[in-house]
Amino acid sequence: MKTSAEAVIIGGGISGCAVAYELAKKGMKDVVLLERRFLTSGATGRCGAGVRMQWGTEMNCRLSKLAIERYSRLEQELEYPRSIEFRQDGYLLAAATETEMSQFRENVALQNRLGIPSKMVTAEEAAEIVPFVNKEAILGGSFCPLDGHLNPFHTTYAYADAAKRLGAEIVCGIAVTGIETSNGRVRGVFTTGGYISAPRVVDCAGGESKSVALMAGVELPTESERHQILVTEPLAPVQGPMFMGFMHNIYCQQTPHGSFIMGRGDPSEPKDGRITSGWRFMEEMAKTCCYLLPPLKELSVIRQWAGLYNLSPDRQPIYGPVEEPEGFYLATGFSGHGFMFGPVTGLLLSECITGAPYTIDIAPLTFSRFKAAKLPAELSVV
Repeated sequence: MKTSAEAVIIGGGISGCAVAYELAKKGMKDVVLLERRFLTSGATGRCGAGVRMQWGTEMNCRLSKLAIERYSRLEQELEYPRSIEFRQDGYLLAAATETEMSQFRENVALQNRLGIPSKMVTAEEAAEIVPFVNKEAILGGSFCPLDGHLNPFHTTYAYADAAKRLGAEIVCGIAVTGIETSNGRVRGVFTTGGYISAPRVVDCAGGESKSVALMAGVELPTESERHQILVTEPLAPVQGPMFMGFMHNIYCQQTPHGSFIMGRGDPSEPKDGRITSGWRFMEEMAKTCCYLLPPLKELSVIRQWAGLYNLSPDRQPIYGPVEEPEGFYLATGFSGHGFMFGPVTGLLLSECITGAPYTIDIAPLTFSRFKAAKLPAELSVV
């Protein structure tokens, strides 16, 4: 492991690996990524792996649109010899109330203005998109055919392999134990494998990002909440799009291998970093799924697991530098959608760090926003 670097990245999920690749691509020669366990061992490897452009805030729409555009050509760009299994079968967002239908209409108008081809659908049209949906349980919804799904493991490995080919060093099994600062700027990191001097440190630690930031004297207004997912036995393909309902609190996707992955949110979930599974999730998930997607009640559950949503107050990511210490950068607060934004996180953080022109101005998403006028909260979150 190097003892000095131009930049140290903390966290080996999609965000960290994408930042490492983009920095190396821009010519930064001494980039070190540190992961205390193994690549994808955090939220990336535990996510539902859906990607969508249907959001209610402009920044999330713009970020996801660019991310999906980049995902569509990522295998070629990264020269990955396997498949990242990117499929664009769409997302069906189901509305349960007139209030939600009204909100969806506003969201679709925003999305269309930004070039996202979403549209409103009736309950009957929704049942044509996902034929076994319970039409009596929904009023309609919105649909975007370019939303989709991909494999989080292969996608992260593709970024990591490309970063290493460009000279970045990726070190697993090494934990960061401290961040050295002096005179208002970053000097380096202490690790279980020794000290690395570096003028730049990037916090891509997901559920642990608040703890990492505290090492640099930065207190983030985030919290990490347990979210659970289950997977069923596989079936022949019967559902292309992701089915999602915010008020019904469900997302359900059939993977390319035939299994159904589904999850839900629960504000009473613990926020103490645990990633164990609970019986209550299984019970509530079964009730919701059997009501909204009745034929799936015959499926057997193979297993369930949990990961951490790192929640920001407005449910939008926190990007870029902090005021102090200089040289400390954030890519956190994704609120369950860090994998979705992976390619754009790497791009925008690398532009910020190297001083390149921004593809999307991240000023509204920096840490300083919590001291000034707040962004509107993103409501389209399960």
